[in-house]
Amino acid sequence: MSAPLDVSDEVLSGEAVAIDVQPVGFLLRAAGAIIDMLVGFGVFILTVFLRIWLLDVGLLDEASDRIALVASIVISFVVLPITMEVALRGRSLGKLAVGGRIVRIDGGATGFRHAFIRALLGVLEIYMTLGGVAVLSGAFSARSQRLGDMVAGTYSQRVRTPRLVPSEPVLPPSLAGWAQIADVARLPDRLARRISQFLQSAPRMVPAARARVAQDLLTEAAPFVSPIPPGHPEMLLVGITVLRRERERRALQIADRRAEKLTGRRVGI
Repeated sequence: MSAPLDVSDEVLSGEAVAIDVQPVGFLLRAAGAIIDMLVGFGVFILTVFLRIWLLDVGLLDEASDRIALVASIVISFVVLPITMEVALRGRSLGKLAVGGRIVRIDGGATGFRHAFIRALLGVLEIYMTLGGVAVLSGAFSARSQRLGDMVAGTYSQRVRTPRLVPSEPVLPPSLAGWAQIADVARLPDRLARRISQFLQSAPRMVPAARARVAQDLLTEAAPFVSPIPPGHPEMLLVGITVLRRERERRALQIADRRAEKLTGRRVGI
């Protein structure tokens, strides 16, 4: 049994659907940060070899070498993280490895401003302190946020989650008799899609909002369904969806058989 979802880890959509947004755990995030640190140091070492070669061939002197050193530090530990995070939409090599992505607190996508703040503070909390400040802030924050995340208003969200198998609704037994005489053919396709989407997200909805949306959808569907049996609004929506889907499936099967017969006749001719 999984632990109950904390309120701070929920985002409510316009229909009051509580969306489970899972932050990357502390250990996984630390592993991703180590990968990113190694990448940064790897680029810095390459720039060191490049500076040594330029000094040997006489293209750099001591003054210009000091400028090149500052530039290589900025490129390796500031420009590179910003570029990767913006280009990969909140990701880096380390986050790709652990299945994470940097998002805003409200779950939205980050931009250049967020990446810039995180990279600047990352120099302090990751490279200048060898990750000490980042470890302390990440260990004692609810979403494993480092200092740069707290200032930028971001956190690392888990995006590599198990794929859920969609389940089709089943006709309630109490509606079996109604299904034999019901007419749902006039139900508009757009309304049918909205009902189907509601049934898929209903288990994650706030109970009061779930009941309200179910009643609103049933009221909207009532003019196109005959007859309307007594029962719980959500149960009736399940019955309407299942009946309409079954009749559409049968209609497609009949159309396919007719097409096969016509094709066979033409081949025989």
